[in-house]
Amino acid sequence: MKLFEIAQILGATLHDASPETEITGVAGIEDAGPQQVTFISNPKYASLAKTTRAAAILVAPEFLAEGRPLLRHANPYLAFARTLELFYQPPKYEPGIHPTAVIDPSAKIGSRAHIAPYVVIGDGVVLGDDAVLLAHVVIYRGARIGHRFFAHSHAQVREFCELGDDVILQNGAVIGADGFGFARDGARGWHKIVQSGITRLADRVEVQANSSVDRASIGVTAVGADTKIDNLVQVGHGCTIGEHTMLCSQVGVGGSTHVGNNVILAGQVGVAGHLTIGDGAVATAQTGIPGDVAPGTTVSGSPAIENRQWLRAVAVFNKLPELAKAIRKLNRGPE
Repeated sequence: MKLFEIAQILGATLHDASPETEITGVAGIEDAGPQQVTFISNPKYASLAKTTRAAAILVAPEFLAEGRPLLRHANPYLAFARTLELFYQPPKYEPGIHPTAVIDPSAKIGSRAHIAPYVVIGDGVVLGDDAVLLAHVVIYRGARIGHRFFAHSHAQVREFCELGDDVILQNGAVIGADGFGFARDGARGWHKIVQSGITRLADRVEVQANSSVDRASIGVTAVGADTKIDNLVQVGHGCTIGEHTMLCSQVGVGGSTHVGNNVILAGQVGVAGHLTIGDGAVATAQTGIPGDVAPGTTVSGSPAIENRQWLRAVAVFNKLPELAKAIRKLNRGPE
């Protein structure tokens, strides 16, 4: 494609770039060549704009790089994602059912489904149109799944769970496994509590590799529309996760917790059970959350405190050896 064509599609503005340059693809800023587009959305990489060989750099409107070829866009990261889609064509999966797949006769499979080798679909399952189930996917009995479902190999949907349209499960994702419910039984140890509820994923939810969203002991574990769950995440039984929320890698959410809309829980955040995380809240990486978080709040540390207070505390923490030395000197008195 010509560079000016890409600019038109993205709604971007060209600066100091040749509109007729032939673009063959996209690349990271350090690897991009003279026929590729790259991007800068993080200020820490701004200095690389001076040395990149890219034909154009997707940047924010206020980005300063005198004499460098730029494509200015209000959201350069999103624009870069859309540019990737112009050049990368994902694999296509033709409709058909592999002879090794095991499908219960009572299951209802929508039109144009691609069912790969060794897929198992249980009794009473309802699967919408244009589904793609890759090798070794298992759908337990009674599950109900909407249109354009995409399940990578070894993903599993347990009994009676409900999934909306355009849901994506990456490899090894488990939807509706038993919640972690056990009651003390005296000297006998632990008595397993039947997990009689389900898990429900709304439209456009994506659950990435080896993550689990447990079924409720009673009722529903629910994940709202357009929420994204990264690798190795655990959502406990009876939780509700709002819409447009992001749970990053290794997040753990304790049972019966409510996480609101537009929340971001960064990597390795731990949330205790029976809490409420308000709409728009952000928890930075490795935050430990023992109590409710108010809407719109950014928290850090363990136990979690307001982010600006945590930053001040960390600055003091780094000075503790010097402060301790000064205190010891004061305690000794005049020499």
